[in-house]
Amino acid sequence: MPVRNPERLPFLALLLAAVGALLFGLPLVGLLTRAPWTHLPDELLAPDVLVAMRLSLVCSLSATLLSLVLGLPLAWVQARLVFPGRTLLRGLTLLPIVLPPVVGGVALLAAFGRRGLLGQWLDAVGVRLPFTTPGAVLAEAFVAMPFFVLTVEGALRSVDHRLEDAARTLGADTWRVFWSVTLPLVRPSLLAGAVLAWARALGEFGATITFAGNFPGRTQTLPLAVYVLLESRPDAGLALSLVLVGVSLAVLVALRARWVRAL
Repeated sequence: MPVRNPERLPFLALLLAAVGALLFGLPLVGLLTRAPWTHLPDELLAPDVLVAMRLSLVCSLSATLLSLVLGLPLAWVQARLVFPGRTLLRGLTLLPIVLPPVVGGVALLAAFGRRGLLGQWLDAVGVRLPFTTPGAVLAEAFVAMPFFVLTVEGALRSVDHRLEDAARTLGADTWRVFWSVTLPLVRPSLLAGAVLAWARALGEFGATITFAGNFPGRTQTLPLAVYVLLESRPDAGLALSLVLVGVSLAVLVALRARWVRAL
């Protein structure tokens, strides 16, 4: 088979591509050059920074768990059932991906605030979500769950249905087929979706600060801490930014192939 010669692109296209690459690369280089490498451990081990890290870990993992519990059935319904309004449901599920995060926070207040659609009933029984740690978890889940649903739904659509049909012919009911056949087949996508959702929850800012506020030890997660520290202690803010960039890059590099297939 003859070897195809590499395509020769016009110089202008190469130049514009280089400028585009610089748009992504220069900010990262700038962050690396400005980072306080000499006293990075001291900045990351400061008491207020450790509190923000702990809270971010708790909130992001809780949001990921919530995404698993609610997102898996939602992905299953969207992938396997045909019903009026399915397109609308998919659009609503994916809306937080493109919705400005601050608007998402406002929408959460309208739904779960003390005078919100559901919040007024929750408040009547003593359940208050805005400006609390559970509120921060809810805000993070709101923006992170679509990544899990999108990844898992794509995997459920690509499952070989003949394997599921074979299990049904052997007498397995719907739940048995799901737990014994379908779920093991999509387990890698479940893991990929969960990691993507966790990374998105860890980096959430707009919806969290709007719906949950910015209270140290209660709702001040790492992105919010970066925002505050850049004004008072820039080196600490840069150090935390490095942590978030490192996590994001690690997730994207590890899961880029599966994420591209899901799209």
